[in-house]
Amino acid sequence: MLYADAAPTVVAHTATDSIAPAAGATAPAASRAERLRRHQVTPYADALDRYIQRNPVQLMVPGHGGSDLGLSTKLAGFLGERTLQLDVPMLLEGIDLESESPLDAALALAADAWGAKRTWFLTNGASQANRTAALAARGLGEHLLAQRSAHSSFSDGVLLAGITPSYVFPTVDAAHGMAHGVSPAALDEALTLAAAEGRAAAAVYVISPSYFGSVSDVRGLADIAHAHGAPLIVDGAWGPHFGFHPELPESPARLGADLVISSTHKLAGSLTQSAMLHLGHGPLAAQLEPFVERALSMTSSTSTSSIMRASLDIARSALATGEEAIGHSVEVAQRFREILRADPRFDVVSDHFDRFTDIVETDVLRVPIDVSAVGVSAHWLRNRLIEDHALFFEMATATTLVAVIGAGKTPDVDAVYAALDAVVESDAAAAERASNAATEAFPPMPVPGARRLTPRDGFFGDTELVSAEAAIGRVSADTLAAYPPGIPNVMPGEEITPEAVGFLQAVAASPTGYVRGALDAGVTQFRVIRDPQGPEA
Repeated sequence: MLYADAAPTVVAHTATDSIAPAAGATAPAASRAERLRRHQVTPYADALDRYIQRNPVQLMVPGHGGSDLGLSTKLAGFLGERTLQLDVPMLLEGIDLESESPLDAALALAADAWGAKRTWFLTNGASQANRTAALAARGLGEHLLAQRSAHSSFSDGVLLAGITPSYVFPTVDAAHGMAHGVSPAALDEALTLAAAEGRAAAAVYVISPSYFGSVSDVRGLADIAHAHGAPLIVDGAWGPHFGFHPELPESPARLGADLVISSTHKLAGSLTQSAMLHLGHGPLAAQLEPFVERALSMTSSTSTSSIMRASLDIARSALATGEEAIGHSVEVAQRFREILRADPRFDVVSDHFDRFTDIVETDVLRVPIDVSAVGVSAHWLRNRLIEDHALFFEMATATTLVAVIGAGKTPDVDAVYAALDAVVESDAAAAERASNAATEAFPPMPVPGARRLTPRDGFFGDTELVSAEAAIGRVSADTLAAYPPGIPNVMPGEEITPEAVGFLQAVAASPTGYVRGALDAGVTQFRVIRDPQGPEA
């Protein structure tokens, strides 16, 4: 085996070891020191380094060949030749081919870091994890109970798997257009109702944290799901940094979740499109495991990016050993909150999360800013900050800007506030306020229309295109999701309501919004199930 003498030792961890306190949790100094030592290494990334140190001649894909320049000159100049050297195909001995490979060692360390029994690296984002989770859940049964505010990639998985979902609705902050989470009591009620109606859930899918940093009671939700005999799948895409600092919430895998989607690139420092999927501990997770393995073979590329995998390995090491750096990020985020609280033009939305019974914690690295008092929409404000200051906030609703601070990052929040102040006090903002004086309020998020077909039957049904006005009352064949944040407002098989049409068109008309699945940018047409009584029937 190539480089066997340099390969890292893979330490077998029991379930008890894996649930050891997180890096930021209270733990004996000796065990914390051992954890730091264990996570200093980056076995997969180091294996790539060893590979390129041999100056290999590559008569294989990818076509850039690690670059001897030629046609790769421009690409090497843009990315750097080392990037091309590290971009190698799968199934190379000494990297990911043999038993107990460096990739296996990296995966074992990732599972340990997040408190999971097992972890998979993904290179098609949390969207791949969501589709995988849906396919795996179908292995346990046709019916699944899902939080209605699930990302559209999970809805894609529902269609692919042929799942018939029931829904539990999150709490909604109507004033700010925010969907949060579900409480254990709401989940228990929804599961009990589903069972009474003959559609007992084979699995439960919830989201925590929300796009706005609200965190649900994952342990309580896991207890309820398990009491009903269903594993709990948590879309923790926005919480990959959880469990690595005492002022951050805990990793869901340590709180009883059976499967956790983790979008590592979002706040944990890996490259865009890289993510992880974590399997929890216990018998219900074990039931999911073989289905996850099989589903991954359907959703994974056979040309997985080595660079993305390496970024996941390195990000894990940085998080697990970076409590001090993460602490600086927490301090910066809290300072930003204090600056905003001192200005009556702004409000910190998460300061009022205690109004919602489902929210038990807040991700402090997300700062949702209410700009209602400013008199301009947050969509306009976000766009203007980009144009005038090259300052990019993560997302906006009609009233709220959301700042995301990556774990270990320390942006200059005084400069950010100065840019906010400059735009709010600008002549352009005054003109926008005047033009908005008679503007109608942005419509609220719509309640889903009645389900008239299963999602799969709606997707594969005989369809026709109709105008937005004619679509009202008809059955949608498409998934329509307003971005940001990407939550489906209409699912295949559901009736299209006037409220849904109005909301989607308003989002499409906003400066930074668009509707995934729409037939045109203005959402003026809809694909619906053909009317059997229509003229072409």
